[in-house]
Amino acid sequence: MDLIAQLRAGLPGDAVLTDPDITGAYANDMASFCEAGTPAVVVLPRTVEQVQHVMRTATALRVPVVPQGARTGLSGAANASDGCIVLSLVKMDRIIEINPVDRIAVVEPGVVNAVLSRAVNEHGLYYPPDPSSWEQCSIGGNIGTASGGLCCVKYGVTAEYVLGLDIVLADGRLLTTGRRTAKGVAGYDLTRLFVGSEGSLGIVVGAVLALKPEPPQQLALAAEFPSTAAACEAVCQIMSRGHAPSLLELMDRTSVRAVNDMAQMGLPDSTEALLLAAFDTPDPAADLAAVGELCAAAGATEVVPAETAAESDMLLQARRLTLTALERVKSATMIDDVCVPRSRLAEMLDGTAAIAEKHDLTIGVVAHAGDGNTHPTVCFDAADPEESRRARESFDDIMALGLELGGTITGEHGVGVLKKEWLARELGPVGLELQRGIKDVFDPLGLLNPGKLF
Repeated sequence: MDLIAQLRAGLPGDAVLTDPDITGAYANDMASFCEAGTPAVVVLPRTVEQVQHVMRTATALRVPVVPQGARTGLSGAANASDGCIVLSLVKMDRIIEINPVDRIAVVEPGVVNAVLSRAVNEHGLYYPPDPSSWEQCSIGGNIGTASGGLCCVKYGVTAEYVLGLDIVLADGRLLTTGRRTAKGVAGYDLTRLFVGSEGSLGIVVGAVLALKPEPPQQLALAAEFPSTAAACEAVCQIMSRGHAPSLLELMDRTSVRAVNDMAQMGLPDSTEALLLAAFDTPDPAADLAAVGELCAAAGATEVVPAETAAESDMLLQARRLTLTALERVKSATMIDDVCVPRSRLAEMLDGTAAIAEKHDLTIGVVAHAGDGNTHPTVCFDAADPEESRRARESFDDIMALGLELGGTITGEHGVGVLKKEWLARELGPVGLELQRGIKDVFDPLGLLNPGKLF
């Protein structure tokens, strides 16, 4: 009761939620196999000062705090712990500034990615990071997990667009990092340290984001291949020849057939891999023609280039439907996120197919092929304990495969609860010790998002 009373002393009445039927809805994000606790309270501040009040209260009473955005994450990073304060930032959703001269936007953490993207488009500008959940996910959550998206092959991930941050530290102090300028190398780069920290070092309450000029409308092509190896060879040729696609996505046989079953896309049953490429250059048709030749040389059985934006959207529809289609295969899915060097992409896909056969599971893979980021989706019956066990084991096998191929356990989804064990394996003992030391500097009481990452 002291906790609730002290929180209410500095927050509006409707910003403090204590009804268990309501607070329970904030217990977890969208990850499978991730435990979640029962929060003591959910708070929804609207100002920086209110966030500072929450953190001062938490520090005084030694209560853990779990920051949340839209809870679209897939690693359990936003899952509550027992007795915690869930600090939901969705009400801090103002776009404070869009500056076409400096090409920056200043935003609060609760701004939805798609809302920001459309707002800057009105100024002839472009915010590239585009996670698949962009219509729901928040900028604060994107920063917390260093999100990516379909266009990363050309434009990069969230970390490359965060110029500066306003951070409320564990003890309630306000820290400003970074800059508004195009250049800046003063001191340690604390801004990049916070990007991808999953709320374990501080609470993002504001961000300065870099923008780009809005590119021309992209055109796409689809290429069908008789094997994943042939499709991956095409990817290697496209990148080694210096092409800069705005999108380069790959779907394996399982994903293609799931989409066919759901949407009757008319893709041949013989398609073992579907490669989708797009360009937003001044002459996208010429780029598509060049890439089409490379696909044919690599063994594509059919190459279909679009001539209009509408045709491009139709070609890309299969990729957009993939997760929905795979969710129809079984009652539950677990989406992995393993990034490998592009040169090892075929080994990753073929290895995942072997893992699926080993565990007698359906595992569909889509990949941001241009940057080697694969998303194996394990389909299983959550009501079947044996199948659930095999699903979890297949996840571990996929993580191990990614590391064996010189990759990383996550390219854009984050670590959270789901991959804690695997983070330690990837970092090694020295890396883990240093990262824990950094955590202790910013959060000596261990109150911020406990149990995540390490």
